[in-house]
Amino acid sequence: MADFSFIGDKTDPGFGVYVHWPFCAAKCPYCDFNSHVRHQGVDQARYVAAFLKEMEEARRLSGPRTVTSIFLGGGTPSLMDPATVDAIMNGISRFWHVPDGIEITLEANPSSVEATRFRGYRSAGVNRVSLGVQALNDRDLKFLGRLHNVEDALKAIGLARDIFPRMSFDLIYARPKQTVEDWEAELKQAVSYAVDHLSLYQLTIEEGTPFFGLHKAGKLIVPDGDQSALLYEATQDITASIGMPAYEVSNHAAPGAESRHNLTYWRYGDYAGIGPGAHGRLTIGREKLATATERKPETWLDLVEANGHGMIDQEVLGYDEQSDELLLMGLRLKEGIDLVRWEALSGRAPDPEKERFLIEHGFIERIGNSRLRCTPSGMLILDAVVADLAC
Repeated sequence: MADFSFIGDKTDPGFGVYVHWPFCAAKCPYCDFNSHVRHQGVDQARYVAAFLKEMEEARRLSGPRTVTSIFLGGGTPSLMDPATVDAIMNGISRFWHVPDGIEITLEANPSSVEATRFRGYRSAGVNRVSLGVQALNDRDLKFLGRLHNVEDALKAIGLARDIFPRMSFDLIYARPKQTVEDWEAELKQAVSYAVDHLSLYQLTIEEGTPFFGLHKAGKLIVPDGDQSALLYEATQDITASIGMPAYEVSNHAAPGAESRHNLTYWRYGDYAGIGPGAHGRLTIGREKLATATERKPETWLDLVEANGHGMIDQEVLGYDEQSDELLLMGLRLKEGIDLVRWEALSGRAPDPEKERFLIEHGFIERIGNSRLRCTPSGMLILDAVVADLAC
């Protein structure tokens, strides 16, 4: 087995802190994230106290670390009071070293945006906002179960551009009956509002969601594989033409504007996961610890108040498991994976016959002798490529 002191991929993956706010004003019919609606309101002070307790346990596991990014996800973090965000930021700074100027992202829904709240987040240290716009026509926003309309979305984008140094927004494509021409027009409109980053996701039908039941019953028809491929290719062409090419399967940015936090995930770095349903990966000595917390907010809260944390799973990952995760995450990136690092974890080189087959069919390519990445064609069948290389 090779030396495991290697800590970087293309660059040092860093150490991120993820905080999950699990509450939404409404549950979208396509969403399988850990999000919950609580019409009676939420005791934010109680949750802050619990977040801080769980941070203390995560700090005990991680040891002293320098944070390279913070991400407040959900759910709908923009439902938090600015004072709640400020208390979370202060807590992170108490348990780890947080240098000035690192990327601090908060996810926001246009329906829960107002200038006062945004300015409060900015004062608390947030310097990047990610808006869940999802569509730029009111018909599809209604279909997706969103609470905002296009006017709300454009207002939120304008506020974000004015208040935060960095801003991104999400769109979902491959919607029912969506043509390539429809999507090209919508995406060209979107890029006219973008600053330097866009997240563009194909609609997926996830088990356990209302859309899954409708799809299974034949009442919701999404584009087939060929149509989805055409939509994907149009996405790549348009974003590349404006200088925001894909750096990951679904994420596009101007050079240098990539999401630092998400790169930590995809480069298989370490991150502490705080809050209901949060996952973490922490390197402890020569081992990688996978952590997961209780998903239901109220149960998580009770666990934290009783035990100091809401973790329900801590698993030491073997080298094979780590190498598979590195492959799964790293091949999502345009830069691909560092083979030296992957071979150190897996204890082997890629299978020559499988690699040759994938290269000959145009699904993967070598970059020099040290890196391997998917081609644009390979990105369309990413799961199959990963499965072939992992065996």
